Formats: sequence, C-alpha cells, structure tokens
Amino acid sequence: MLIVVTGPPAAGKSSWIRAHATARDIVIDLDLMALAMAGPGADHHAHTDVLTRVVHRARYAAIDEACQHLDTTDVYLIHTQPSAKALAKYKRLEARIVTVDPGRDIVMQRVMAMRQPEMERVVTRWYNARRGRPREAMPQASRSW
Repeated sequence: MLIVVTGPPAAGKSSWIRAHATARDIVIDLDLMALAMAGPGADHHAHTDVLTRVVHRARYAAIDEACQHLDTTDVYLIHTQPSAKALAKYKRLEARIVTVDPGRDIVMQRVMAMRQPEMERVVTRWYNARRGRPREAMPQASRSW
C-alpha cells in the first residue's frame, strides 16, 4: 500500500511515519535522502540547490520503483503539498492520504525554532492552499513536543 503523508513543514510528518512504519517498509523522505547524500555535518533541512536537484531526481526514481512493489511492500511517501496531477496518480494507485496538521500556530512556532526563516513562506502557502477546506482530524499526535 502507498501511504502519502502531507502537511506543512514542521508538522510532524517524519515523526508520524516513524510511529507507523516498520523496518520492512519503504520510507521516501526528501530530508532524510538529502541528509544521506550530503557531506558530514550538513544541516537537516537547509540544502544547497545542487543537492536539492540531485535528491529530487533520486526521489522520483525511488517513487517510481517503489510503486512497482505495492503488492508486497508498504511505501510511506512524504509529499508536503501534492499537485492535482500527483493526487490523481496517488488515487490511481489507491493510496491512503494522511494529513499531519497540528495547526498553524504550532507549526509556525516549530518553524521559527527549528527551521530556516524561508520555511515560513512555505507554511503560509500550504495553509493558503487549504483555505476553505474542512480541517482533517489528526489520527494522533505525531509525537509529544
């Protein structure tokens, strides 16, 4: 099964996956991939443009390959804000979509404390795109902060 985990930066998507995935599952997390490909001491969330390009290419390849094995393996994919095209693909694959959203105030506090200032714009864009939609209930807290 494909489980697509969405939500704004610092919402707890990676933590949600850690709480649900098993060692047999595949986890496709852009930040973890970038950290694995970066040199020693690299920041967990600030990546150079070149590293970001390389990691995006690797991510697309990983998604394509992992989706060939959904009959035997659960695949957890972090996709912060999937496009309509991506959502259509996930629907064809009968993916489960999980939105991790502890609320804008909490997310902004986390971003200010743990992320680069430009992430505030990403958070704003994420919430603006969701304006007018009913808020989905969190199945559980991603972790205790």
